[in-house]
Amino acid sequence: MRIAVLVALLLWAVSAWSDEEAAWAALREGRAVLLMRHALAPGTGDPPGFVLEDCTTQRNLDQAGRLQAKRWGDLLRQNRITAPRVLSSRWCRALETAEQLGFAPVEPLSILDSFFVQTDRKNEQTQALHMYLRALPGTSPVVLISHQVNITALTGVFPRSGEALILALPISDPPRVLARLSPP
Repeated sequence: MRIAVLVALLLWAVSAWSDEEAAWAALREGRAVLLMRHALAPGTGDPPGFVLEDCTTQRNLDQAGRLQAKRWGDLLRQNRITAPRVLSSRWCRALETAEQLGFAPVEPLSILDSFFVQTDRKNEQTQALHMYLRALPGTSPVVLISHQVNITALTGVFPRSGEALILALPISDPPRVLARLSPP
């Protein structure tokens, strides 16, 4: 009985590993995108009256978040993602996550911005992101840095800080999640 359970667990682990490897290959080949929640920035939402152009008024990455983002860059390179197109929400914690990955340039993209406070933007912004992903040419790796509310609205997945999803292209509705990756 114990051997059967052990064999079943081993087979499951090998299957999960091969699924993740296939997801990384799809990302490398431009057949998928990596959608990441920004790295660790303690707290929830932003302080009242925050100003998008002023990072001192926002919730920002702490040292652990900066290290987490750098480890993501290392993990991408370990998986042979060496020159991805990096798009980010314009929120400072997302932009800093993108910058800490160590790939340049980072392209701010407003449809990745948080709508945590402005929930009336949820449907329109999620549809715009879906259309954007549908129009991606699928020729090279793309990394998108966004927020929990955006990722949940698009995929139904509630990611923790620094968690990422590899989504199959062409994007479907709902998107097909090839892999859910824990923060490194």
